[in-house]
Amino acid sequence: MKSAAVVNYAAESGSVEIREIGMPVIGEEDVLLEVANVGVCGSDLHQWTADHSWPVNYPVVLGHEFGGHLAAIGKRVSGWKEGDRVVSETAAIIDPNNPMSRQGLYNLDPTRKGFGYGVDGAMTRYVRVPARCLHRVPPALAFEEACLTEPCSVAYNAVVGNSRLQPGDRVVVIGPGTIGILCAAVARLCGAEVALVGLKADRHRLEIARTYECETLIGDATHWAKERDGLGADCVIDAAGHSATLSLAMQWVRPNGQITKVGWGPQPVQYSLDPIVQKNITLQGSFSHNWPIWERVLALLTSRQLDVKPIIGGVWPVTEWQEAFEKMHRGEVVKSVLKPV
Repeated sequence: MKSAAVVNYAAESGSVEIREIGMPVIGEEDVLLEVANVGVCGSDLHQWTADHSWPVNYPVVLGHEFGGHLAAIGKRVSGWKEGDRVVSETAAIIDPNNPMSRQGLYNLDPTRKGFGYGVDGAMTRYVRVPARCLHRVPPALAFEEACLTEPCSVAYNAVVGNSRLQPGDRVVVIGPGTIGILCAAVARLCGAEVALVGLKADRHRLEIARTYECETLIGDATHWAKERDGLGADCVIDAAGHSATLSLAMQWVRPNGQITKVGWGPQPVQYSLDPIVQKNITLQGSFSHNWPIWERVLALLTSRQLDVKPIIGGVWPVTEWQEAFEKMHRGEVVKSVLKPV
């Protein structure tokens, strides 16, 4: 049985096309997941435009934000049955004996490989998934929303797991993409005052961000960051995809504050990092997520404390992937979602 798939087939810009692929063969500890919906991530766009900074196993089916129903169960898989509604984590390959994995931090295992770049992802009808990656999706949560558990988990880890936030803190979030908006939403859930900063070209996405009761700013957050006592924001979360924004974060954060870097920026840093020393700033990276974060995020999505519907700009068949990619790339929508055909 053949299915249409969105395949990134080479390292050159634009090397993505629809191909017909066969049914995946699952192992004894795997499941076959029939995809209901798959979100388009900024990393999918970066592989499409060839400005990414991670190794890719070409050719590879794109897509790591996905959920659906179980179509088949491996012989050694217990606790799951055909028809179960699930979402999947992204760590498709890990070393269970790595010290990070043994601590439950398999997202930090250096040998980790994810869907959509290391192994085939979910922009197709069927995907092979290790059973350890699965989480149950309650019937009340639609797959169009459930497939965004992954970016929500990225934001949750950045804000709750890796930032020292307290109610009443002032937080600046740089970059109104999916992760930036979700970081702002999670920071609001934590009781922080939040400003989301973007460029003039981001006006549409900033308008959507106001749904989450945060301030939105164009270009400069200096006045807002220093408005309370002149010292700056308690925390700056850098969710932009460019290294230059770290320089802005160092300007806007208060002494003894924190910068949490969650956005990828492969460009060399052409400025001094001395303000981190001078202001006694904590610079914290935040990468991916693990099992307890996914469970907490699913609870927030199901209870509607975290609502992703405002950021979903539309649902396209996988065969119309290019329109979905282009609308995100141009900033016309925050998040595109695909559906297998």
